[in-house]
Amino acid sequence: MPAETADPAPPASRTYRGVVLAMLLLVYTFNFVDRQILSILAPGIMADLNLTKSQMGLLGGIAFASVYSTLAIPLSMLADRTSRTWVITGSLAVWSGFTALCGLAGSFAQLFLCRLGVGVGEAGGVAPSYAVIADYFPAGSRARALAIYSLGIPLGSAAGVMLGGHIAKSVDWRTAFIVVGVLGVLLAPLFRLVVREAPRDRSASAATPFGQVFAILARKKSFWLLSFGASASSMLGYG
Repeated sequence: MPAETADPAPPASRTYRGVVLAMLLLVYTFNFVDRQILSILAPGIMADLNLTKSQMGLLGGIAFASVYSTLAIPLSMLADRTSRTWVITGSLAVWSGFTALCGLAGSFAQLFLCRLGVGVGEAGGVAPSYAVIADYFPAGSRARALAIYSLGIPLGSAAGVMLGGHIAKSVDWRTAFIVVGVLGVLLAPLFRLVVREAPRDRSASAATPFGQVFAILARKKSFWLLSFGASASSMLGYG
């Protein structure tokens, strides 16, 4: 039997890996703040722009999900072929910028376009972050790192409700969008300065075409069960 290969040494110190994980968690938290803030601000938006519940449903659903689900794979492939940290940085700046622009919208159409922009940006945030974690953390600690990263979902959802609600109550819904969006834009260059691109084998990502990867996954029942579970969870979580 061939000898088992040892897990490759991590590309950075334990302390720096902790910093990288903290930055990724912060970005993921902003991801969900910007994703969830619309729901808490809905009453003010509907009253100000004279929107119906159906229109709010479109803003929270298809305006975001249509581009998010469509662009996630292409942006992930771009991250594999170029710089993962730059893709995350650019995505954060884009979705945060469009979140801020939501506060300037004067009609349903303008707000719909801004939410499309949020979806475009957020499509490039999560998958490249998983890849960065895989680059920095060896197999023995990777599950724990991913679990910590996933805390961005409840933290961001809670922060979106509390921060957005507080600002909307103190000022108005437009200011809430602008404040949250500007904070994310300011975070983008800080993330790029702190998180370095981890050394990786670039030939590995080009070795297997996407079609072959999907063909392998399609034969696995676990892939379809996990996909169904994730879809059901998203439907319940996002309404």
